[in-house]
Amino acid sequence: MNPELPTAVDRFSSLRVLCVGDIMLDKFVYGQVDRISPEAPVPVFSVKSENVMLGGAGNVARNLLSLGANTVLVSVIGNDRVGREITALIGKEQNLLPCLITETDRTTTSKTRYVAGNHQVLRADIEVSDPIQEATQASVIDAVLGELEHVDVVILSDYGKGVLSRNLIQTVIQAANGRHKPVIVDPKSRDFSIYSGATLVSPNLSELANAVSREIKSEADIISAAQQLIHAFGIANILITRSKDGMTLVTHQGEIHHIKARVHEVYDVSGAGDTAIATLSLGIAAGLKIDDAATLANVAAGVVVGRSGTAVIATQDIKTEIFVNEKTRGTQKIVTLADAISQVEHWKREGKVVGFTNGCFDLMHSGHLSSLNYTRQHCDKLIVAINSDASVKRLKGENRPVNSEMERSLIMASMSVVDMVIIFSEDTPMNLLENLKPDILAKGADYKKEQVVGWELVESYGGKVVLIPLKEGYSTTNIIRKMA
Repeated sequence: MNPELPTAVDRFSSLRVLCVGDIMLDKFVYGQVDRISPEAPVPVFSVKSENVMLGGAGNVARNLLSLGANTVLVSVIGNDRVGREITALIGKEQNLLPCLITETDRTTTSKTRYVAGNHQVLRADIEVSDPIQEATQASVIDAVLGELEHVDVVILSDYGKGVLSRNLIQTVIQAANGRHKPVIVDPKSRDFSIYSGATLVSPNLSELANAVSREIKSEADIISAAQQLIHAFGIANILITRSKDGMTLVTHQGEIHHIKARVHEVYDVSGAGDTAIATLSLGIAAGLKIDDAATLANVAAGVVVGRSGTAVIATQDIKTEIFVNEKTRGTQKIVTLADAISQVEHWKREGKVVGFTNGCFDLMHSGHLSSLNYTRQHCDKLIVAINSDASVKRLKGENRPVNSEMERSLIMASMSVVDMVIIFSEDTPMNLLENLKPDILAKGADYKKEQVVGWELVESYGGKVVLIPLKEGYSTTNIIRKMA
């Protein structure tokens, strides 16, 4: 893997992306199925909780924002309840410039997924795929042309719901090419001629087979089909996503790159394509070669399929995955706050007792191991919050930490008793506690309960504070003193 990839990821925050396509509302309804209905031979789904988020092109935008990029989102909604929910969700996003055009008689697409345990048992869609009206199309084109000069890359997120017509797609591609802006397409149409002139089109295997009207049975078939489309329609590059088999990149220059899938336990594939296209586009805009950008997209997709719901990726996720070699695969445990919240919600739905402890953990020693093991005995899942480098300097002095936050996090994540690691930059973990609401808050017995940050909060919702017995004579300060 190219060692320059982490540097490219750091450039994402300086980029501005234009995303155009079909927006929708994704709703996840979580519950359980215990019995069959007496009215008909169907399962009874008992609802426990719901989660609503932006879907389609909106989910691409969510990923772009999570990766730090400024984003312009252009789409069409109806004058209905779902359209208003989408507008409200967009209003909560920072660094997002929305251009939502309302078509009065249009139905806004929504997808509701019913999840019992770890399994999606039903999906209910409300949608139309009719083309948008000519006046609406003209408004979309005007909005796109008005932003082209100010963006680094254009994404066309085609979900086949009527926003991206042939005329609109070709107008955008030609205008972007004239301004030397790369255009990345997530396709839905069987007719790839509408994507003529695009920088890169990224179909899955089914979409590739539909585009060439034949079965795809082998790598040779994949390469042949991609080359056929490149030569027929003047598409510069085609990146085929192949699920567990990774990705295959075919370029107009005749290059072929097979990118192996990152090995993760697959929990939910919802939105993985959106994550991949967002990461890929930012990689290209950041100046990476197409194959390196595809490698980043593959890393990102591998992370989100291991998460619940339509998850998003963050730069820290990608950098962690790049940093980690195959022998330390457990370090996908290092997460951002947004992903931590989602994972904790999932654990609690499963009835798990969630524990939390925090510290600098600089120069790990047996005292730390003893504390972690003790805490894990009181919970099913253990979160360890680690002070960032800047936070440690404020607390311990300019000569600390000895090990960087990533090194400390990687060591912590390798511990079998630890289920999640999160880095925090504040002096105390109060913000994490307010967001995660653990069942158990553990701290060393050198503190009294009333001295533990967040004890009142945790006990207010029925949680418990656990004081960890200390192992005498062990501390990082003592180790450093001996070394000196």
